[in-house]
Amino acid sequence: MTDEELARLAEANGVAVEYHDWRGRRTPVPRDTILAVLEALGALSESDHPRPPSMPEPTRGVRAADPPRTWGFMVQLYSARSTGSWGHGDLRDLADLAAWSGSALGAGFVLINPLHAGEPATPIRPSPYLPSSRRFVSPLYLRVEDVPGYDVLPPEDRERIAELAAPLRAANHTLAPLDRDAVWAAKSTALELIHRRAPLDRSAAKAYASYRGAGGAALTGFATWCALAESYGADWRDWPAGLRDPRSQAVVAERVRRADRVEFHAWLQWLVQEQVATAQRTARAAGMPLGVIHDLAVGVHPGGADAWLYQDVLASGVTVGAPPDEFNQRGQDWGQPPWHPRRLAARAYEPYRELISASLRASGGLRVDHVLGLFRQWWVPIGASPAEGTYVRCDHEAMTGLLAAAAERADALVIGEDLGVVQPWVREYLPSRGLFGTSMLWFERDGQGEPLRPERWRSRCLATVATHDMPPIAGYLAGDHIRLRAELGLLTRPAAEEWADHRRQLARWSALLGELGLLTGPEDLAANPDAATAALHGFLARTPARLVGISLADAVGERRTQNQPGTIDEYPNWRVPLADAEGRAVLLDDLPDDPRVRAAVAPVRSLGAR
Repeated sequence: MTDEELARLAEANGVAVEYHDWRGRRTPVPRDTILAVLEALGALSESDHPRPPSMPEPTRGVRAADPPRTWGFMVQLYSARSTGSWGHGDLRDLADLAAWSGSALGAGFVLINPLHAGEPATPIRPSPYLPSSRRFVSPLYLRVEDVPGYDVLPPEDRERIAELAAPLRAANHTLAPLDRDAVWAAKSTALELIHRRAPLDRSAAKAYASYRGAGGAALTGFATWCALAESYGADWRDWPAGLRDPRSQAVVAERVRRADRVEFHAWLQWLVQEQVATAQRTARAAGMPLGVIHDLAVGVHPGGADAWLYQDVLASGVTVGAPPDEFNQRGQDWGQPPWHPRRLAARAYEPYRELISASLRASGGLRVDHVLGLFRQWWVPIGASPAEGTYVRCDHEAMTGLLAAAAERADALVIGEDLGVVQPWVREYLPSRGLFGTSMLWFERDGQGEPLRPERWRSRCLATVATHDMPPIAGYLAGDHIRLRAELGLLTRPAAEEWADHRRQLARWSALLGELGLLTGPEDLAANPDAATAALHGFLARTPARLVGISLADAVGERRTQNQPGTIDEYPNWRVPLADAEGRAVLLDDLPDDPRVRAAVAPVRSLGAR
């Protein structure tokens, strides 16, 4: 096949043969990459030609009127522990945080990390962005003592559960990395005890039966995967051949044989969905106009439940990632299989529709991580480096239309995380569908590289200082992100250049904050992180952004980042418990009396004052 023929075939299938990188440079895509991506699409087969997709139902967009201008905490829930949680933030903690911040501080929402389901047995992967299933929720977030039946257990059973909880609660006061394996070992033991020893009362049994019936084949399929994974491992690709097809007779037979375990995992999903709903009701009762905003990860682990159940609409031989950009200069490979555009369309987008509906249940909104993936995705052939990928065009009209329609039905808000290498028209398109974008302070600059003045920011966006992939304010000001990436070999230019650029950017921000009266004089931002935090939050308050997100980590003075992209075990990603500037563990119980928290949120408390 000549280069010209290859280019025509690539264009017909929405595969880019060149693109502009984050510096605006025209970059050709390697021929091997184009061939591998076309192979994954089935486009190299003469019998497999592009077909027009099924179009979504029409929609007017999300919410006829904007929500009231408001602010809220952004929190990695697993890291935010209390005296009652079992070494891992849970849904009672979420409800308590929402109740306090809504009633005492006037917050309008709490934005949390994905609560997606992981493995049903240890070891548990730490990343909430590489789940087994995006449709279901991780039972790690259950508060055991809130489970129906706990309060009627015999005293000896409750004593046994208290013994399981004790060492985990003791760990809440330390800064040891979060141990999800220990948490789930204890919680699963306690939950199995409740399931076995405390039958549901009539009201709870009726509610569970209703949930079980509404869950249908999807719930049964997920629970079956969990039961099989307990015996055969959490990667279905390593299972006996007869079990790799969820519709096979071998799977049906196993489901019957393991009916008690299938039932247990379905019960767990009912429990966790009930606690999710309780957190949302609590948030709204505290006066929050939105309440809990959930987070939707880009994709799933290729060996997990969703990849098993929906393998017919996923592309093989490639993974989703991101091209090199300013902060991740070697690009990213997230190890997740992408939707196959034509196969998904042939199914009338049913798996995607069901995912969105489930994600919007009992929520005030949904943050869509890397919303750019609804427009085009960066596909990386397995074995290639992230920088050797290419873009594959998606039917954004269908994908965003279905998202907007589902959110409108749920009366919920959708926030697209449109950071990174963004096509300018995408940011203009999102509001036409009623979708919000995300504006992150450190990356908001004008054409000359100067900080973008507050009046020039978008209104239909969530405005934040940073994201979970960057250090909190104190760490960023100190250049921790440069130091860490240099140590791990993740920079593509000399560290001295990175430091010079960093100091230049901080000087520009210092000057603008001083000009706006948010800092007294041309201070060095890094010299006083608490003052800088208040100033930066004051800046966000001066933008027209309808939503302002305040990181709980920033509010308590935390310095450590939660996740360093481009690493797996080199850094304790997603295992960093909440701590203050002095390196002391911070519990949710401490927040109401913490003057640092009050000072950090003072500049935004007037937003949407009730």
